[in-house]
Amino acid sequence: MKDTPFQSKISHHIWDTKYRYHHKGEIIDESIEDTWQRVAQAVASVEEDSNMWEQEFYKVLEGFTFIPAGRILAGAGTEHKVILFNCFVMGIIEDSIPSLFENLKQGALTMQQGGSIGYDFSTIRPQGSLARSSNISSGPVSFMNIWDTMCGTMLSTGARRSAMMATLRCDHPDIMTFINAKQQPGTLTNFNLSVLVSDAFMEAVHENDEWPLVFPDKTLKNNNKADQPIFKRWNGTDVKVPCRVFKTVRAQKLWNTIMQAAYDTAEPGVLFIDRINSLNNLNYCEYITATNPCGEVPLPPYGTCNLGSINLTHFVKQPFSADSNIDLKDNRKSKQTAVRMLDNVFSLSRIPLKQQKEQALQSRRIGLGITGLADALIMLGHHYGSKEARSVAEEIINEICQTAYVTSTQLAKQKETWPLYVKDRYLKSPFIQKLPKEIQNEIFKNGI
Repeated sequence: MKDTPFQSKISHHIWDTKYRYHHKGEIIDESIEDTWQRVAQAVASVEEDSNMWEQEFYKVLEGFTFIPAGRILAGAGTEHKVILFNCFVMGIIEDSIPSLFENLKQGALTMQQGGSIGYDFSTIRPQGSLARSSNISSGPVSFMNIWDTMCGTMLSTGARRSAMMATLRCDHPDIMTFINAKQQPGTLTNFNLSVLVSDAFMEAVHENDEWPLVFPDKTLKNNNKADQPIFKRWNGTDVKVPCRVFKTVRAQKLWNTIMQAAYDTAEPGVLFIDRINSLNNLNYCEYITATNPCGEVPLPPYGTCNLGSINLTHFVKQPFSADSNIDLKDNRKSKQTAVRMLDNVFSLSRIPLKQQKEQALQSRRIGLGITGLADALIMLGHHYGSKEARSVAEEIINEICQTAYVTSTQLAKQKETWPLYVKDRYLKSPFIQKLPKEIQNEIFKNGI
């Protein structure tokens, strides 16, 4: 075996069991350098000048400067026809048995090929309410148990198991059952849980107001009474739907219950869903109600995670000294190469469902993140929780973000814009409006 740059036995073990390419019992990747070469060659294969880009992609992978998500490392350039995207948010679950089990099937097919999944279960009527067939509904959490069992039986490619995210609106009548669902050991072990928290709820918490738990009821007529709750954008549409009030609770009590459960079991998390949608650059054409299982990427129905991380420790010069510094601006090329590399994954990956493929290719959404922040701050002499550390972290993120957007405008000049791009509406999104004017001008001229 060739010498490898691993610093510990455990890091070598992780590579060997999760990312190293084995085929029919034979070791293909003799070293981590072979893994980098395999991935670089595969992702460069969609370029016109594939040889040149293979070298550039290898440079950014070498030494762990840029670390693509696990599915890319494990699957790119192998004989296996696998997904190179880690996770998906699945379709909208309609409140019916056929839709429930169609979504269960789609989830199983996605997991079969190595993808993890996220679902919003807010569309399922609450426990004890009358269903269309005159049966009594068992509620969203009971159906989540079916997904949990399915996930437990599905092994994905190699040693990598799939995972799931479940979300529920903070005004759903079964929200308390959802919050406490994992208090019992062994319950919903394949799920992460997050409550969809609205701006209205946080205002009610602040004011200690009563909070209605409601569910849409089309049999009610919209009589425009002030005390009749109205759902807006239910199921991602702009249609206002009258709702039936099942119960009223104190907003602060509900919030405290969420916080206590998170303290006791680390779940549920919270997603500030109104803020997510208002800051989404594509809020003119999609509505988000869920994330991937790890929670870092809010996605629309059938959206996918195409992720990679910049290793910040690689950019620290003269660590642990008075002259330590991080030179992200001097190493923009690595970030630019990372953006192009992730964009190429769309042209390379297998995608299980037609709906997922359409969503992926229409939006070409990538997530360029970071790893090694805590280590980098220590190497720079900053305490993780200090004001100085926060300032450095903000500077780092701004530099990566702005470089990624500029790189994307350059890609648009070469490869055109993505199909869902509408220039005027995109440029008006709140996040884009906060970018430097020169970047906004580049988007205006070239697209993104």
